[in-house]
Amino acid sequence: MTLDLHQKIYVAGHRGMVGSAIVRNLVTQGYTNIVTRTHAELDLCNQAEVKAFFEQEKPDQVYLAAAKVGGIYANNTFPAEFIYGNLMVQNNVIHQAFISGVKKLLFLGSSCIYPQLAAQPMSEDALLTGKLEPTNEPYAIAKIAGIKMCESYNRQYGQSHGIDYRSVMPTNLYGSGDNYHPENSHVIPALIRRFHEAKVTNAPEVLIWGTGNPKREFLYVDDMAAASVFVMDLTKEIYDQHTSPMQSHINVGFGSDVTISELATAVAKATSYSGRIGFDSSKPDGAPRKWMDSSRLNRLGWKATIGLSAGLEKAYADFLKNTA
Repeated sequence: MTLDLHQKIYVAGHRGMVGSAIVRNLVTQGYTNIVTRTHAELDLCNQAEVKAFFEQEKPDQVYLAAAKVGGIYANNTFPAEFIYGNLMVQNNVIHQAFISGVKKLLFLGSSCIYPQLAAQPMSEDALLTGKLEPTNEPYAIAKIAGIKMCESYNRQYGQSHGIDYRSVMPTNLYGSGDNYHPENSHVIPALIRRFHEAKVTNAPEVLIWGTGNPKREFLYVDDMAAASVFVMDLTKEIYDQHTSPMQSHINVGFGSDVTISELATAVAKATSYSGRIGFDSSKPDGAPRKWMDSSRLNRLGWKATIGLSAGLEKAYADFLKNTA
């Protein structure tokens, strides 16, 4: 398949961790006509603004990486903002993309779409088979709606209008452009900050919530970007062979997971912290395991290339450059 490197590609959310990585990947591959807008330039929650943007720019492809994201505390504290903001962004971008004649769109979801007690590893067919994790249910509902919106537009307009809207579901992501906020960050950026600060202050110990036994899967963000572009560039024939009209999303994971204890040891090494690592077993562990089944994507010919140790070194360098 010959790729048109001059086609106009709109990356929504290009300042976020995933969106910026997608832009980097597209540029590296030689794409020359990438369109972006900051939030100040285009409010994706504003239907009129989104309509005007698509009428003016008329992109050929859209990567929908824009989303309102946060950790457990933020999701649990602002559920209305999370469901409203994400639904509005998705509805506006996907619908206006269709209205303006965009043939190909990639929607980025989240592993939280799967039931709280889904069998491990979590396969694509686990979607809508059980209750969601309560703290981020509003965000998960929005992401599920995005998947189903893409599928619904394909089912109704795929043949008549030639559209092909796809969805990818990433596992836990980390890396360049991550959020290292002391309270609102996810586990890897939070640990990087804590171990760095412990090293700087010569703290004898870093104490981590829980037993350290739960297992989690982590994917470096540039691998996620590479997978996104890979899935977008698949021919429709190949994509359709590996999906179905009402289960068209594809998981993107690293392929294996680690315990929180193993992760803490790896972060300590990446940050050169030499003190003790302790675990407060009186604090909650969360789900015992969250691991994505990426076999569908692997069969299509893509696998992650950036291991945890190398990824953590890259992430720590990014932290030092932009935060410390």
